[in-house]
Amino acid sequence: MMTAGDLSWRNQDLGTRVRVALWLRDEVGAGGIFSKAALRAAITGAEQVDRRMRDLRPAGWVIKTNLDRPSLQPDQLYLEEIGTPVWEREHRAAGLRQISAKTRRYVYERDRHMCRRCGVGAAEAYPGEPDSHARLTLGHVSSHASGGGTHAENLITECARCNELVRNLTGVQMDAAQVWERVKALPRRSKQELFEWMEADGRPLRPVDQAWGMYRQLPAALRDEMRRDLQDLLES
Repeated sequence: MMTAGDLSWRNQDLGTRVRVALWLRDEVGAGGIFSKAALRAAITGAEQVDRRMRDLRPAGWVIKTNLDRPSLQPDQLYLEEIGTPVWEREHRAAGLRQISAKTRRYVYERDRHMCRRCGVGAAEAYPGEPDSHARLTLGHVSSHASGGGTHAENLITECARCNELVRNLTGVQMDAAQVWERVKALPRRSKQELFEWMEADGRPLRPVDQAWGMYRQLPAALRDEMRRDLQDLLES
């Protein structure tokens, strides 16, 4: 049985979502204001802290942004209500919808291991940012909080940067008129290309693009080995 000391947000043996929930309960409290920076500084030794915080919402935790409460600063959040006590063992999975390994693998392969929003490949540097490399994750077409499922048709491959951007824009997505203005501003050739993508309901990739995406998802050591093998093949 866990003691009170074990159920502390400082306990790095606990899952990240549980630690986030305990930190919000103990350090912020219902009606309190906090920042993502403060949350990240507290929950050390963990990945995707922001995402684990958002995963509390389907479990009844009401966390508002400045889009919901204009009095908040852009970097502030408001804990309106503490939901299900996910630190209790019987509630650990509350609000979670697990994506199976089979589905995850299928979606990554279907999307050629590339972000469907910006086109960056796994571990590829962002344009103009050689020191910033993409990490791929899965995003929902219809959000988890809105009841979207975890079937492949509702999942797309996104880089962590686009995934975070889309989540922050939830509720203030561009409307059809705004998108149409962007479309009309494209050169005629680009309009034609976009129309063809719309007709096909997808953006076709050349075989070399597909091979690049698959190559980028390999571990670094295997990428180095494959690069040398290709160099030898080209020089033979």
